Amino acid sequence: MKLHQLVRSWALSYTENRKYSPIGVWFHWIMAGLVLFQLGSGWLMSRYPVGGSKLATYELHSELGLSILLLALLRFGWRLFIPDPVNDADAPGWQSTAAHITQKLFYALFALLPLSGWAMWSAIQPVEPLRIAGLIAIPPMPFHTLSPAWQFQVLDWAESLHVLGVIGLALLVPLHVGAALKHHFWDRDDVVRGILPEIRDDETAPDHKQYTPRAG
Repeated sequence: MKLHQLVRSWALSYTENRKYSPIGVWFHWIMAGLVLFQLGSGWLMSRYPVGGSKLATYELHSELGLSILLLALLRFGWRLFIPDPVNDADAPGWQSTAAHITQKLFYALFALLPLSGWAMWSAIQPVEPLRIAGLIAIPPMPFHTLSPAWQFQVLDWAESLHVLGVIGLALLVPLHVGAALKHHFWDRDDVVRGILPEIRDDETAPDHKQYTPRAG
């Protein structure tokens, strides 16, 4: 059996049991941590006075944003290779529709925010490349060929898109977390458990009470 077939078989052994594969789980939680850090660092950065510290923080913020874009592309590719598990969130109804719309909006923002941030960096710093994980150099967009007036216009447009994206993300994150908490504590289904890192049960431990759906 070829390597990709072995990997697919291994990952499907999880999704067939209504869980995300470990790779899917780590994609989710690494990106979640980066998104929360970006929201916090972006807010702090907006309060910094203009100067070297702000530019250095902005550079880090931009590089992490491009890292999120790369992770989103890899995660999307992984989802094409290994479809997400079918769980209680996929039951027909408005909640399932809302979950799928939210997922698509997240992916759209994972593209819009890094690209608009990259455009902003390119407009104010047209020489220095950004680096993903300190290794992959990403050159600025070619805005240095534009007149200063047009560079400022590009910066203004990109900043407006970025602010709209941040507002959208700041609304989606608590909505997503709230829906997950509802599934776990109110509906008492398997949605949250499917995305948590796997913890092996101690076979010598006594049986635990089964997690049963909430009546009604």
